[in-house]
Amino acid sequence: MADVKRSRIANKECSVARAMEAVGDRWSILLLREAYYGVKRFDEFQYYIGIAPNILSTRLKKLVDAGIMTRVPLSEHAGRYEYVLTEKGRDFFPTYLALKKWGDDWLAEPAGPQVVFHDRSNGQEVQYPQLLTARGKPLRLEDIEIVAGSGAVPFNRKRFGAAAASPAADRGRTAAKPRGSSSRRKSK
Repeated sequence: MADVKRSRIANKECSVARAMEAVGDRWSILLLREAYYGVKRFDEFQYYIGIAPNILSTRLKKLVDAGIMTRVPLSEHAGRYEYVLTEKGRDFFPTYLALKKWGDDWLAEPAGPQVVFHDRSNGQEVQYPQLLTARGKPLRLEDIEIVAGSGAVPFNRKRFGAAAASPAADRGRTAAKPRGSSSRRKSK
């Protein structure tokens, strides 16, 4: 039973579990999709997604509470708001694109995807980057070794081994903080 409790703690600390808590339901992803398409108002979200008002209100509040969107009062309508992406919400866009690409590749109708993205500067379709190994070859699941990270809880250190040192630290240099480090977190 103690191992089950430790695994729950490990899941609570897991970045993927935390991300899923913030955006991991169908409605939240669809709200983000519409926000990336430029939608900001409650009635527009409702119209484009076809979501019940009570569910929409709950999901928007959840995204605001998570710091992914912010509520901005509309000057022309007292008591009404726009929902605007924060830096944290805008930073999720590449993740949304990866999910969209997977859906376009595996689930789109034979005619192709409903929506494509073009570069504003030249009108060409956006190319999705391919993930590569350190040797520059296309990344496959078989190429991955899972090791405990520097923030691993004891359960995951035991499961995946001691926390991995960064390659830069191994060479005697100070490693730069990763992009997702706590220095980017916004206080609530």
